[in-house]
Amino acid sequence: MKLSSLLHHHGLTSNFAHDPEISSITADSRNVGTGCIFVALKGTKQDGRHFIPLAVAQGAAAIVQAEEAGQHYPSQQTENGHTALIITLPDPARFLARSAALLAGPQPEHIAAITGTNGKSSTADFLRQLHQLRHEKAASLGTLGLISDVSLPPLPSLTTPDAVTLANTLAALKAHGVNHVALEASSHGLQQHRLDGVAITAAAFSNLTRDHLDYHHTLEAYRHAKLHLFEKLLPEGGLAVLNSDMDGESYQALCEIATRRKLNLRTVGATGKTIRIVEAIPTPQGMDLTLQLHGRTLPSLHFPLPGRFQAENALLAAALCWDDDKEAEAIINLLPQLKGVPGRCEPVAHLPNGACAYVDYAHTPDALEHVLLSLRPHASGRLIVVFGAGGDRDKGKRPLMGQIAAHLADEVIVTDDNPRSEDPATIRAEILATAPQAKEIGDRKKAIQTALAGLKEGDVLLIAGKGHETGQIIKGETHPFDDRTITATLAKELA
Repeated sequence: MKLSSLLHHHGLTSNFAHDPEISSITADSRNVGTGCIFVALKGTKQDGRHFIPLAVAQGAAAIVQAEEAGQHYPSQQTENGHTALIITLPDPARFLARSAALLAGPQPEHIAAITGTNGKSSTADFLRQLHQLRHEKAASLGTLGLISDVSLPPLPSLTTPDAVTLANTLAALKAHGVNHVALEASSHGLQQHRLDGVAITAAAFSNLTRDHLDYHHTLEAYRHAKLHLFEKLLPEGGLAVLNSDMDGESYQALCEIATRRKLNLRTVGATGKTIRIVEAIPTPQGMDLTLQLHGRTLPSLHFPLPGRFQAENALLAAALCWDDDKEAEAIINLLPQLKGVPGRCEPVAHLPNGACAYVDYAHTPDALEHVLLSLRPHASGRLIVVFGAGGDRDKGKRPLMGQIAAHLADEVIVTDDNPRSEDPATIRAEILATAPQAKEIGDRKKAIQTALAGLKEGDVLLIAGKGHETGQIIKGETHPFDDRTITATLAKELA
């Protein structure tokens, strides 16, 4: 594609005498070659403008950078015998995402983006499963990577991949005949415009609670980043699905956006108008659900996973799945066939005395509260929790998580999560400040082993915080550590 054509797609005109052929675009100078546009983005740790000379020397056809008031920019730059055109724009990140999508090619026809503090991974995976149960080729992208019934290279372990990777992956899925995609939309990805080139047709919002304040600083800014999905990226008239039981301020803002933009609004939950949970009775293998669809009570069904929050995520997925309301009941009837998502309230060990252990990704106060409340009905004995908190992240949630654990669990063991560059003992102390009766065992494996050894008949153990992760980050190094495998192995040794 000629540079002039690419600029035309953005409503821009080209005044350059030279009109190079563009074959790729990147924000990573290491990937620059002939025919490439290098977009110099300013990140939290590095400024892409520092790499412009390197990108030009490697043969970049053009450089895109942010314009700043009062600054004069040359029309081109030469390095090592190579000359690149210089383009200044108010929003280079948006240009990157939209251009990457244009260069990558067509995307799947149905792309649902799911946002919220908790539940994104489960909802995306459940939606993929529902499509596949309907014999439709489908994929999910997010924290768990790329999961599909077609074979493609793995994605980086980010909730929302970078814009170029995302565009190329979507185009590859389309080329392989996949037309239904469920995509996690993180607040970071939304604020950094990584999804601005995605042809989203539906969007869901699970909930909003405290998280990522180290990045967004305030809950209002965090909410605003997530609302961008419904305010700007979902086209007018698109499908919006909400958990009606989320906080009132977020719910009201979403309803106002839906009304103003004429979105097709569906709500689920205890107060949902599309799918309402009338009753959820815990059972040893999950729960029995009584639901209403548009006010009509449906026959009771068995949902095979523990935790009401998992049922809520499954209903979000179901409401995203149908185009015609006539299909709704048939899709809801598929819920008993759903399988659990790795590291999401996942049962990983059963002891001979009837005690059991679960692993969950809960790493926010709200998520920890929900999973503990969900597991309580399954514990005829005690409810024990082992957890920690990540380093280099929002410190304010640590005492909140300690308080919740102390209030909802019968026994608490505070251990290390991913301390990263912080002192692990300091992180534990901040949690223990509100859970003074908790045991402190820094070594995570020893903490799990101690908890398992103390389990009695009817006890339930929750190991929270890392879920599906297979590594523990300490002082910049990732050490192999999988809560699920370690817990299962230790339980077998005890048995």
